[in-house]
Amino acid sequence: MIGPSWIRRRGRDARSGIIHWCRQLVSTASRLAGCSPMSIKRLTSPEVRRHPENPGSRGRNCAKGPATLNQINDPDRILYPLKRAGKRGEGKWERVGWDKVLDDIAARIRKAIVEDRRDEIMYHVGRPGEDGFTERILAAWGVDGQNSHTNICSSGAREGYQLWMGLDRPSPDHANAKVILLISAHLESGHYFNPHAQRVIDGKTNGAKLIVFDTRLSNTATHADHFIAPYPGSEAAILLSIANYLIQNNLYNREFVRRWWNWEEYLEGGFKFQVSSSKQNQQPRSGEIFIDPESPSLGRDTNRPDGSINISRLRRTSEDAAKFKDFERLLKDIYAEYTFEFAAKESGVEAKAIEEIAKLVAAAGTRFSSHNWRSATSGISHGWSVARCLFMLNALLGAVATEGGVFPNAWNKFVPQPIYSPPHPKMWNEKTWPREFPLAMHEMSFLLPHFLRKGAED
Repeated sequence: MIGPSWIRRRGRDARSGIIHWCRQLVSTASRLAGCSPMSIKRLTSPEVRRHPENPGSRGRNCAKGPATLNQINDPDRILYPLKRAGKRGEGKWERVGWDKVLDDIAARIRKAIVEDRRDEIMYHVGRPGEDGFTERILAAWGVDGQNSHTNICSSGAREGYQLWMGLDRPSPDHANAKVILLISAHLESGHYFNPHAQRVIDGKTNGAKLIVFDTRLSNTATHADHFIAPYPGSEAAILLSIANYLIQNNLYNREFVRRWWNWEEYLEGGFKFQVSSSKQNQQPRSGEIFIDPESPSLGRDTNRPDGSINISRLRRTSEDAAKFKDFERLLKDIYAEYTFEFAAKESGVEAKAIEEIAKLVAAAGTRFSSHNWRSATSGISHGWSVARCLFMLNALLGAVATEGGVFPNAWNKFVPQPIYSPPHPKMWNEKTWPREFPLAMHEMSFLLPHFLRKGAED
């Protein structure tokens, strides 16, 4: 990474007076965070720093920054191309030149394209920082070959957010929040995304209360005002009980819900929520709601004897469209069973502790900042429901796209678009999007080795 392309930065660090040698290492050293251009003081005995004027990192390193020195000085660092010289697993390699490697790879790719074997070309990536450059290259070749690790990473959380706002990544404004609620292995843990951690501390400095759900005592949890360690997978139950508290006590942002929730479509869809007398005392499993479809065309104009609510009747209680008050009454019925006691039983956390957190969340108003990315959403079945239930609190409070709330990330992120982007290839690569999984949120990357093995056997 150190070579003739490095340039000397004019001026001095305002704090240390040191002149730096600078180069952007965003995609290689900073990973997804893209913390800022790096600077290395003294090429012979390097010290990694961030650009002090960068608005994201503000000159502070994430955990990946100092690790760059280890990568540079690692005795096992690969400094030149190696080609396998024996059988796989024997550990035998021979050094080859860059020209030979690039010619060999290019020839293989070209042969596959010419022979119309485009599904044999695959680009597997962890977390790129090049804003889709490689995928555009593949598209220019007519190849649908982008494959990432997302399905074993953040896809569960992304699904939860996608279902709410049509965008799969949140951008929380921790610095201006009154209450910050973080769940599990979030970006704020500091494993690579230090701008979030900085804003959490900014928020606390400004008086915000920090709530952390985590099975471990993370760096973030040590700063929490309220820290609970629920059973893994039970986070959704706790969040539903908080939502129920807001709903039953009319502590939600009624105007926001009326204006932005699709409650009219919900009522017009003719759904029936079952609260029959035989099930009133039955506790649902975590994440379960008793709902089944019933067509308005069935002509039922009274509630059924078993006590279940017929929404088709509710939306015909006036000559006009469905009334919002009908939806509010239904909302109370739907979530009534998600009590603090229910959440305590599911999570192992005392009901009193959950109630204290609920009251704190209710007091945040539109300055409620929340976040979840991995852990519970990626490590358990139906993990997406954790992120979905978490963002429901924002949607109830109206803390969406507000100062101190949570923005869809695309609303405040600028990515320059290329002059020309090739159209998506006219092919379907079943190695990344198998037909057996039509509702997959991202590439089924964990199945790729099995598909490749099956193809080799066939």
